[in-house]
Amino acid sequence: MRYTETKLKGCFILEPTVFEDERGYFFESFNETKLTSILGYKPHFVQDNQSKSQFGVVRGLHLQGGEHAQAKLVRVVEGSVLDVAVDVRPGSPTFGQHISVELSADNKKQLFVPRGFLHGFSVLSEHAVFFYKCDNNYHKESEDGINPLDPQLAIDWQIPHERMILSQKDQKAQSFEGLRLKLI
Repeated sequence: MRYTETKLKGCFILEPTVFEDERGYFFESFNETKLTSILGYKPHFVQDNQSKSQFGVVRGLHLQGGEHAQAKLVRVVEGSVLDVAVDVRPGSPTFGQHISVELSADNKKQLFVPRGFLHGFSVLSEHAVFFYKCDNNYHKESEDGINPLDPQLAIDWQIPHERMILSQKDQKAQSFEGLRLKLI
């Protein structure tokens, strides 16, 4: 497995070793020992989630706060997405900065998103099946997030604005500045 730490400390792009032959392919999608070696600590995943979305869907930007914060290991099983992580760790030198990476069934890349990050994705293919592991259970009262189209972050979701599909919740979500004021 190859890995690259992004400009956001603790956020890693993981690329598995893929074995292909005339029968198809094989790769390890998760290996606790290898991930522990990369992260420097042992993650304890307690929940797996999967979603299917059509082209143009933008999900996010979401997080869970406090004791219910979640780290995530995300990947795409079918299709292609633009995956985005935004550092909102108070005191972080990269606070408010984001990275984006294309995750697809073809490239088999994964992204490890540590606790203290907003997370979201846009669907670039006709449809996509998105899968992720969480190191903390879902806790509705700890949900938070921002509008993914917030101009302060200026994220290029690689979807024409008129073709974007956002939930009512995400459309009405607070601004990045609103979240920043809650965190400081």
